[in-house]
Formats: sequence, C-alpha cells, structure tokens
Amino acid sequence: MTVTGIITAIVVGLILGVLGRAIAPGKQGIPIWLTIVVGIVAALIGTAIARGIGYADTDGFDWLELITQIVLAAVGVTLVAGIYGRKSISR
Repeated sequence: MTVTGIITAIVVGLILGVLGRAIAPGKQGIPIWLTIVVGIVAALIGTAIARGIGYADTDGFDWLELITQIVLAAVGVTLVAGIYGRKSISR
C-alpha cells in the first residue's frame, strides 16, 4: 500500500464505519469514534483482501472491493458492539 492508498483507506473508513453501523442489526451501544476506527480497519483489511484475491485493480470503480469493505465494517461494528457492551455491563 502506498501513502495515498492509506490516506484514501482512512477517508473511506470514516464513511464505511457509519455505513457499517447503519446496516448492522440491532442497536450498537458504542461511541462514534469507535465506529470510525472499525470503519478504517475494515477499509484497510477489505483492500488487502481485494488485492490478495485479485479484484482490486479493475478499470473504473472497484465495486467488489467496496462491498467487501462494507460487509467487513458491518461485521466489525456488530462484534465490537457486543464486546464493548459486555465490558460496559460488567463495570
């Protein structure tokens, strides 16, 4: 990944975190900053998966890469909300 790719992943991750939270089932009791972090991580991992499988370098917009990132963000938000929620309850 280049520096431009990392910066793009962070910007896309901000949006992905919000999208992931919107499509994740149930109520997510996590702060917005944690949602954004999950989105950034999902963007980076999604890009790595797309490059590894070989569908990240296509002509035009990489829809499959974006879908991979959104799915990872939704799964990540759901998992983090479950873990974060349990830690909040046990305090």
